Amino acid sequence: MKIGLLIVDMQEHIVRNQVEKSKIDHACEYINHVADALRSQNHVVIQIQDIEGMDEAKPEEYRCIPEIDVKHGDLTITKQNSNAFWQTELEQVLSSQNVELVIIGGFAVEECVTFTYHGAEERGFKPVLLQNGILSAHPDAITSALRDRNVVSYPVIDYLVK
Repeated sequence: MKIGLLIVDMQEHIVRNQVEKSKIDHACEYINHVADALRSQNHVVIQIQDIEGMDEAKPEEYRCIPEIDVKHGDLTITKQNSNAFWQTELEQVLSSQNVELVIIGGFAVEECVTFTYHGAEERGFKPVLLQNGILSAHPDAITSALRDRNVVSYPVIDYLVK
């Protein structure tokens, strides 16, 4: 089974002033571990970047935060809507790579992460949220997401890719 990791909106202008640094570091540790495990077995890692309203004068604010390890071979999909599948090539990219299981991590669980989760489900993929790899400015949103959606932990992912 081919696996894809979607790292949603982990960009300077989006996450930096919304979440405490310690929470960002904690989530990034899990995201980076899973990304490395997937890369080691030729699975797919995709950075999802929100470019809605991008100000050309400050493109550095739209880059991925340095706590996320972006590696050669990772893909980048840009979006202008909350659902990373809506009006993007994400579905085609995942299908062309034969991805079945879509692991989703990043910011903000109450919006873009959840909307992308449902977008994956609507298109026939099997979505799961990365336990400890999702962020929100609202802690109760994380609790709700973990209660109401499929979740996977990094030890399970380690097992699946070996």
